[in-house]
Amino acid sequence: MSDNTLSVAVLGTGIMGFPLARNLARAGLDVRAWNRSPGKAAPLTADGVRVAGSPAEAVRGADVVLTMLYDGPAALDVMREAASGLRAGAVWVQSTTAGLDGFAALAGFAGAHGLVLVDAPVLGTKRPAEEGKLTVLAAGPEGVRDILSPVFDAIGGRTVWVADEAAGGAATRLKLVVNSWVLTVTHGTAEALALAKGLGVDPAGFLGAVEGGPLDMGYLRAKSRLILEGGLTPPSFATTTAEKDARLIVAAGEQAGVRMDVTAAGAERFRRAAEQGHGQEDMAASYFASFDG
Repeated sequence: MSDNTLSVAVLGTGIMGFPLARNLARAGLDVRAWNRSPGKAAPLTADGVRVAGSPAEAVRGADVVLTMLYDGPAALDVMREAASGLRAGAVWVQSTTAGLDGFAALAGFAGAHGLVLVDAPVLGTKRPAEEGKLTVLAAGPEGVRDILSPVFDAIGGRTVWVADEAAGGAATRLKLVVNSWVLTVTHGTAEALALAKGLGVDPAGFLGAVEGGPLDMGYLRAKSRLILEGGLTPPSFATTTAEKDARLIVAAGEQAGVRMDVTAAGAERFRRAAEQGHGQEDMAASYFASFDG
């Protein structure tokens, strides 16, 4: 650290990475950021973030490297590009949803380059990311927890340490379990509203029937609002990304001897919705997969 200010490099400034970098800078940390499409990172300069021209430039001298990229292979490719700027002993906060195989490859890279790996996927989408209210699921050595406290405090409302070492991917495993539930609820909402449309049922009647009871939930209300009011863009969580996560969950289940039939069917719904032109809309666009054309 220079001048006792923690230096953080954020690699990936998409839907999630952009607000993470901004909140870190607003918390007073020394932040550098990089994105494959430079224009997506450029507005961060207004918050004091230094935008780098390459991953290696972004990580050079950084105390903490935070990756928030599309998937495991993308994170590995970017870290390979960053390799010449990495210093042994730097803390790598890996927040990409990478799946089990993807995480194993990333852990191997960390070991080969002397990085202190922290498995740290997050729960939440665009709005909680913007508000700094994500839940961070973290697995890593106790010795880095104090170092990372200002990082996690800036991006999240809660940090859950699930293991004292990252190699086993405990936080990634928990994230996959949570995401399996999130995707299931999303599809359930989409299908219920699609069936209501098909049967000529007023969706307000459906929502009113479950209101305040054990079948009601905030997530049902939020996703229903997006579908009924046409608020699918910009997405909180894009349909194509949701399909990717669903397939990671199915693959993890296969490795564990667990059949994820609902998640597998959901992945196909996301694929159909994307094929219909809804790939960059919110994953609630699963609704459209219920209809031909």
